[in-house]
Amino acid sequence: MVDDTRLLAFYRGESPDHKGRLLEDIWALSPFWLEHTHDYIQWLFPIPEASRFNSFAPLLTPAVQAAFANDERLRHHQQRSLDVMLNFLGLTRDGNIITAQPTLSIQTHIWLKAGGHNHLRITRMIRSLALCHQPTLARALQQAVIEIGTQHGVVSETTLQYWHEAF
Repeated sequence: MVDDTRLLAFYRGESPDHKGRLLEDIWALSPFWLEHTHDYIQWLFPIPEASRFNSFAPLLTPAVQAAFANDERLRHHQQRSLDVMLNFLGLTRDGNIITAQPTLSIQTHIWLKAGGHNHLRITRMIRSLALCHQPTLARALQQAVIEIGTQHGVVSETTLQYWHEAF
């Protein structure tokens, strides 16, 4: 199956990813699983470039981008994926506004520490939202993580620069 078909079928809930997981299955997984599993984020937030960490993940092609532009259900499903990841990161969304949950802390949300794979995940999320015709959400996520990361003073300047340049 070509990447376009695989990714769209996955995002429509019609077909599993390379490990047999449906989109709804991933939405229901625990924060522990989300932290320690590294081959799902490429499916939830596709980008045009191949992942170094998951060669099985489909790429975001122009045809898939066009499908996201024309299909509100696909965008809604990506928003649901965003909400799952925001909760994992200790953030919350109300429409296009993303803020910290009251429980956000460096002790329980390791993305607030310098370095780590969650910074790459966040960059991917911002880019994918922008490329999948959700630029307002991409900008909201970008602004939230930059602001919150800066407030906590633990996110490196390099990471902040990546987030600034994510789209």
